[in-house]
Amino acid sequence: MNFIEIIGYIPAIIFPTATVIQLLHLLKTKTSDGVSALAWGAFALGNVSLYIYTEKYFELQSIIGLLLTSLLQLIIIFLIFKYRKS
Repeated sequence: MNFIEIIGYIPAIIFPTATVIQLLHLLKTKTSDGVSALAWGAFALGNVSLYIYTEKYFELQSIIGLLLTSLLQLIIIFLIFKYRKS
């Protein structure tokens, strides 16, 4: 594994971790006050777009850092709308 491949794991760790922090906060507080569905939607769209653009479809770093993060961001959006209804 070369240096660039190793560096690729940094966003593959940071992006999902940052998203999980917001997700856990939503689940703990059961309120979406101050959380923007539009911003999280933009993040999700950006991550999927970047995954397609880079054409590294089978690279673990891309799958975890971009696709997994996008999935978590969609869950955040779902929770935002769920908690706004209540």
